[in-house]
Amino acid sequence: GQFDPQIIKEFEKQIKKIDPSGKLQEQWDDVKSYVLRNHTTNKFNALYAKGTYIPNFILSRSVNEQNEMAGISYVKIPYTAINDAEIKISDEDIKAYMQKHSAMFSEENDTRNIDFVAFDIKPAKDDTARALTALTSAKADFGTAKDNESFINNKSDDPYVKSWVNKRTFMSSANDSVLALPVNGVYGPYFENNFYKLSKIIDKKEMPDSVKCRHILVRTKSQGKEVVADSTAKRRMDSIVNAINNGADFKALALKYSDDPGSAKNGGEYYFSVPQRANLSKEFGDVIFDGKTGDKKTVHVDNDNYSGYHYIEVLEQKGRGPAYLVGTITKSLFADQNTVNACYAKASEFAGKNNTGAAFDAAVKKDNISKRIGENVKINDFTIPGIGPAREIIRWMYEAKIGDVSPVFTLDNRFVVAKLASTQSKGLTPITANNRAQIEFMVRSEKKGELLMSKYKNAASLEAVAQASQQQVMRADSVNLGAGFIPNLGYAPKVIGYAFKQDFAVGKVSPAIKEQDALYFIVVNNRWTKQMDPQGMQQAMGQQRGMMEMQSRQAAGQSVMEAMLKIAAIKYTATNL
Repeated sequence: GQFDPQIIKEFEKQIKKIDPSGKLQEQWDDVKSYVLRNHTTNKFNALYAKGTYIPNFILSRSVNEQNEMAGISYVKIPYTAINDAEIKISDEDIKAYMQKHSAMFSEENDTRNIDFVAFDIKPAKDDTARALTALTSAKADFGTAKDNESFINNKSDDPYVKSWVNKRTFMSSANDSVLALPVNGVYGPYFENNFYKLSKIIDKKEMPDSVKCRHILVRTKSQGKEVVADSTAKRRMDSIVNAINNGADFKALALKYSDDPGSAKNGGEYYFSVPQRANLSKEFGDVIFDGKTGDKKTVHVDNDNYSGYHYIEVLEQKGRGPAYLVGTITKSLFADQNTVNACYAKASEFAGKNNTGAAFDAAVKKDNISKRIGENVKINDFTIPGIGPAREIIRWMYEAKIGDVSPVFTLDNRFVVAKLASTQSKGLTPITANNRAQIEFMVRSEKKGELLMSKYKNAASLEAVAQASQQQVMRADSVNLGAGFIPNLGYAPKVIGYAFKQDFAVGKVSPAIKEQDALYFIVVNNRWTKQMDPQGMQQAMGQQRGMMEMQSRQAAGQSVMEAMLKIAAIKYTATNL
């Protein structure tokens, strides 16, 4: 898992011998090109991001704003107080609103919108029958099988994993049914996580739920090679055990003599739970799970990982109860080639019969097909909302005309047929069926705000506004200048602005303040500044600098590509789409 330049050099020397066709060389050149290009890009982005800096005057202002406080009383008149039916909205109203807020409704790049129909590849009846038939035919022999591992590996889509479980750790919807079986009992088939399954109780015994132990290892082999003669290791372990029996410090002995560095630094201690038993050497697992608290034993292990002599002490056992060795045969439920072909045929038939925009729309309506939308797709995008990775579809979108219907596109687990619904040149977004409702809501809210402002423009006091609007006078006693939110009121930046407006006197009723969802009238009850000593100020500025520079660098790293695309003169052609 580590980079080794020497291995790379040797590989490049041998690459033509490995594959005389030259294909491997081409693939390797692509990989190198990508790595080098990506490395340069990452360095540039890091250089760009780390060039950001927050000046002291910004830090000082930010910290000071966080210390500025005010208490206000207010009346909130929600826009819902006016019925939607009372507000008439025309296309001209919408256009005027979009022009007024052009930054919100402008595109800096050309975009495309599609309507599409997805034909999802799902397992059919035959696929279910195939999985169930395989499990049903294996069930009788599974119960009597002696070599469970070989039987499972021969019949299952997943290999056998030896694992002891208990009621708490057997994560299955069939937990109760499976664990109620006797030894050699088989339950199923049952369906879980896209698999049909047969589960068998291979063994059952009492054991603790978890164990705390400590041990010292004198290793004899490592990766199959002898490191210490068996007789030498045995004498060394005997000496260690004798020292322990005579009162020597276990932790010191483990740190000095144990060949298991993972536990030596912890005084040889380990914690194991029931599911971990299968990963332990059998001799080790038998001592700590089948023995009892206080047991002390030396065992000899001979395997690839922990060959040698283990001195083990069982320090603590918790939650003793039934444990089960469960074996499971799985058959995944997937669509076979016949099902895939049938789904593709259905998509092809739809695309063939409905190869114009009008026919596409008519078929969707007639057959009640779920039509989805992919909006604001740019020429250099790689994904489409609602579809995911779809570069081939994007290429087609920028070669097609409005109303064109695509061929069938093959994606992961689905086939897609699309219609180019509209195109948008950079500039102000046109009004479409997809965005009209959202813009109408904004226009309606603005009109309601204006209507309410006109209705209550002569308000002399908060109490008068509250009585006339059938609302209540509320209080917010800890409004903070440095925040966009007000406790119990929500996001109201204009209200916060008025609360700290220097020429807005304490005790005076404000004019109507339009926020996103309501009209506000406020009275500032008091203003004060939280005191901070110079040392506290410097500490706060330091913390603020770290936070603001981190945020700024993250934003810079994310926006550098977008900024470069804006200033670059890029021309897309059929070859680089």
